[in-house]
Amino acid sequence: MSLVTTDIADGIARVTLNRPEKMNAISLDMLDEVLAAAEALRGADVNCVVLSGEGRAFCAGIDITSLSSLLGQDMDEVIIRRTHGDANRFQEFSLAWRKLEVPVIAALHGVCFGAGMQLAIGADIRVAAPETKLSIMEMKWGLVPDMGGMTLFPQVLRDDVLRRLTYTAEIVEAEQALAFGLVTEVSEDPLARAMELAKQIAAQSPSAVRAAKRLIAEAQTGTTSSVLMAESVEQAALIGKPDQMAAVMRGMSKKT
Repeated sequence: MSLVTTDIADGIARVTLNRPEKMNAISLDMLDEVLAAAEALRGADVNCVVLSGEGRAFCAGIDITSLSSLLGQDMDEVIIRRTHGDANRFQEFSLAWRKLEVPVIAALHGVCFGAGMQLAIGADIRVAAPETKLSIMEMKWGLVPDMGGMTLFPQVLRDDVLRRLTYTAEIVEAEQALAFGLVTEVSEDPLARAMELAKQIAAQSPSAVRAAKRLIAEAQTGTTSSVLMAESVEQAALIGKPDQMAAVMRGMSKKT
């Protein structure tokens, strides 16, 4: 049985964590399947990705029994060695989704703990069910977040909130997570809402959506000069091209 499944229809890829009997806790094998799913979508003919979890939860975090298999191994080889550019295999688990050319929406329910929270933060947008419980939980196990989350949490959380959630391993409910900025919105049916958003995105100009994702990434880390230039470069590459002209035609037809 696949621990991660991918289904593509109408320009939307649905990627589902599929270990429901363990509340989608991430084993080492499952981690590799998550990486493989992201890699398979690089350059694929899709306009949006929806991440979700099968069963009672999005993801209960790392399967702590999997970590025990790493004991006694050379940590320089397992953790310090870079395997994916600046990142190791564990960090790419989260970062791979932010690196995709198209937007990624995470539909959260049940629990979203530890590794699951870092996976979710790799998405562009997070929709949570009202009863969802979320936590940056690594401190509970005497660890720190080390799956790429610390490059992304500061983009959505105030410094003091990030410190509080990291130091305490506190569990927060969806409405509090929304107030903190950890989730984008709360919905009674997060998967249906995620699919609704995905359909709205998939209906836009594919090249403009990809350009917007690149531009936002530059805006988060670049200088004023680099962001202004990126705006101009991306726009110049879009104006008058088939996708942009099709968008104009759609817009004009809706006015008539």
